[in-house]
Amino acid sequence: MQMHKLLHHPLFRPLAALAILLLIDLIMVPGFFHLEIKDGHLYGSLIDIANRAAPLILAAIGMTLVIATRGIDISVGATVAISGTVAAMLIGGTMVMQNGVPEYVANTPMWLALAAAMGAALLCGAWNGALVAGLGLQPIVATLILMVAGRGLAQLFTDGQIITVYYKPFFFLGSGYLFGLPFSLYIVAAVFIVTALLLRRTALGLFIQSVGINPVAARLAGLKTAVLIFFVYVFCSACAGVAGLMITSNIKSADANNAGLLLELDAILAVTLGGTSLAGGKFSLAGSVIGALIIQTLTYTIYSIGLPPEVNMVVKSVVVFLVCVSQSSEFKNMWRRSVRGNA
Repeated sequence: MQMHKLLHHPLFRPLAALAILLLIDLIMVPGFFHLEIKDGHLYGSLIDIANRAAPLILAAIGMTLVIATRGIDISVGATVAISGTVAAMLIGGTMVMQNGVPEYVANTPMWLALAAAMGAALLCGAWNGALVAGLGLQPIVATLILMVAGRGLAQLFTDGQIITVYYKPFFFLGSGYLFGLPFSLYIVAAVFIVTALLLRRTALGLFIQSVGINPVAARLAGLKTAVLIFFVYVFCSACAGVAGLMITSNIKSADANNAGLLLELDAILAVTLGGTSLAGGKFSLAGSVIGALIIQTLTYTIYSIGLPPEVNMVVKSVVVFLVCVSQSSEFKNMWRRSVRGNA
């Protein structure tokens, strides 16, 4: 009985997939689980995977709520580019002499630059939410507009150039350490905990699930479905905005052409790998986090064992196909009939 519950737990399959990847790394990658402390910082392959997965985890958390309402947001990468570009342009860095020592100072107070970058991300979410909830456009069409226009705006802001940031305190956001662990992990943990508490300790999670299962019935029951849908798109863009700041801080520059490129597809894949239904309603925040770790571990594994980077895209496409098929009601019915026929 306990084994049956374990096998049918929503997180069993994503955890099993992650465990298989880690087992492959244990066999194929020497010293994969080795951890060491240098200068008070914890280093190792596992830490590196978690650190590099941080922006994807943030994007996946936001995408989870959007998909739970039967929506989709393919403008996440563009929002990442806009957020990072705004922050980099405002912070920049100007060399000054302080006590005879050259130092870089921010062109704009960092808190103001970060607020402006997040404000730009929230505007992106409000635009998507207004198109989907207000005008009733299909989510993939509404967010496609920002996907194309948003990255174009970021490139216009930078004239197609890479904007370098020289202000060192900004680097702490994406590459700093706190108590031995990457600071980005604390940001991810904070966003995850706050989101989970809002969904579990309030009725918000139930409302979002109700809208995803049947938006018409939810509206007739008195739920403000338009407000909820607007909120999830704003929240998704907020998560993407934080991810954009993290990426820009980590690479010490804003690359409007490549920052967050195809991140939305990895986020969607992470969400579906974690067990969230593309049909809406059912969702799992923890599953989305595990899904993001699976994708990053898969990327690390492919690079570590010497396979060409192109293999990564092929494997992801196969995974997407298998996930979509596994969620197909027709496939499930065919599988049940075949099992009964063999029995």
